[in-house]
Amino acid sequence: MNELERWETRFSAPEFVFGTESNEFLRSHAPLLPPRGKALAVADGEGRNGVWLAQQGLDVLSIDFSPAAQRKAHALAKARNVSLHIERVDVTDWTWPANEFDVVAVIFIQFANPEQRKRIFAGVRRALKPGGLLLLQGYRPEQLNYKTGGPSALENLYTEEMLAAEFADFADLQICAHDSMTREGTGHVGMAALIDLVGYKRAEAQASRD
Repeated sequence: MNELERWETRFSAPEFVFGTESNEFLRSHAPLLPPRGKALAVADGEGRNGVWLAQQGLDVLSIDFSPAAQRKAHALAKARNVSLHIERVDVTDWTWPANEFDVVAVIFIQFANPEQRKRIFAGVRRALKPGGLLLLQGYRPEQLNYKTGGPSALENLYTEEMLAAEFADFADLQICAHDSMTREGTGHVGMAALIDLVGYKRAEAQASRD
């Protein structure tokens, strides 16, 4: 079973695997969001985070590669009475637009191996407008002890050093590692080893990395 088939099977369940409420880290940073503008929800799955961003008044593009997940995203947006642009893409092989989004949300996308992750993070930097806000959350290696969600591959997990290096050219970069309870559907439940990143793309950042 390849990666798409695995996720398609998982998202074909009638319930929302990760629930219908937005990620707590994302929600807690609502005060940083601009009052209007464009947001990108990366590998947004069933749409919980993209829908929440749309509820904050942003023009949101939700991308994922699972049709089953995106059917749920359409249904959730309709139920919450918001407009959500949904595009089916493989984020590991997507032509990321340049300087298009005021906000990019990257929440639990650790299906990506290091090579894929490098391409995705480069795409994230490209897609953000100068001054744009990046909100990222993932699991640290210690998550392998908790087994409450996330990948089983150590190489797919994030460390503070790795994220600091990837986004060293961002302004006001904040990286926080913590162990916290998660309650996101049936997919993420229990104590988890998390890492959060908040930062802003500098005007000169893209040119320096390309």
